[in-house]
Amino acid sequence: MMIVAASCLRSLSRSCRRVSPEDISACEDRFNKSKMVHSIMRHVAETTGENLEDLYKQIAWPLYKMFGHAFDAFKLMVQDDGAAIVKRLEENGPLTVFTPAVEEALLKNIKRRMTPQPLKIRADVELTCFAYDGVERIRDAMRAAEAASTEDCPVRMKLVAPPLYVLTTQTLDKNKGIEVLNVACEACQQSIEGSKGKMVVKEAARAVSERDDRLLAEKMEALEAANREVDGDIDSEEEEEDQGMGDIDVDAPPILEV
Repeated sequence: MMIVAASCLRSLSRSCRRVSPEDISACEDRFNKSKMVHSIMRHVAETTGENLEDLYKQIAWPLYKMFGHAFDAFKLMVQDDGAAIVKRLEENGPLTVFTPAVEEALLKNIKRRMTPQPLKIRADVELTCFAYDGVERIRDAMRAAEAASTEDCPVRMKLVAPPLYVLTTQTLDKNKGIEVLNVACEACQQSIEGSKGKMVVKEAARAVSERDDRLLAEKMEALEAANREVDGDIDSEEEEEDQGMGDIDVDAPPILEV
C-alpha cells in the first residue's frame, strides 16, 4: 500500500494503484522475514535476561548490513552452528552481550524455527485394467511408479478406492519432488498401457498441506464405510431369499388334496 501526502487537503490518502504486484510481494516477504528475526531476538532476550536493544546493536543490525537481511544470516547459521557468522560479527566489533548463554539460546531458536521442513508432494490418478490378470498388471504399474524413486525423493503409491490411487513423496525441494512424481506417473502410465490398461491423471503433482491429507483420509474412511454398507446389503438380500424359501423337504412325497 502506498501512502501519499496531500498537503492541500492536509490529510493522507492510501492507494494500491501505484504499487506493482512484484513490489507488494517483495514487501510482504521482507516484512515476514523481519517478523521472524524479531521474534527470535525477543525470545533470546527474554530467555537470557539480556537487553533486547543491545542484542540488536551487536547482532541483528550488523547482520542486516552484512547480508541485506538478518534472516539470511540466520539461515546460514543453521548449517555450521553459526561459526562463520560469529567470526564476522567479532570482526565488526566487541561482542559484550554475545555470551555462551546468548549463543546457545540464539542457535536453539534459529534451528527450531528455521530448519526447513520436508514438503509432501502428491498426485491423484485413476488406474484401470480389465484384462484377465488386471490386478497383477496394476500391481506391476505401481511398482514401476515406485521404481522412479530417488534417494532424496522416495515415491510411494497406494490405493484410495478403485479406481483412485495416489502417488506421494516427501522432499525439501518442491520443484524436484514434482519432477520426480511426474516421472513416476509417466512410468506408471507406460506400464499399464502396455498391458492394455488405462491411467488418467485426476490431479497433477503438487505440494499438499496437512489439511489436504486430512481430507484424503476422511475420503478414504467414507469410501470404506460405503463398501461395508454395500456388503451388509448383500448379506441382507441373501437372508431374505433364504427366509422366503422356507423349510422345504425336497425328498418328501407330494401332498394330495382331496
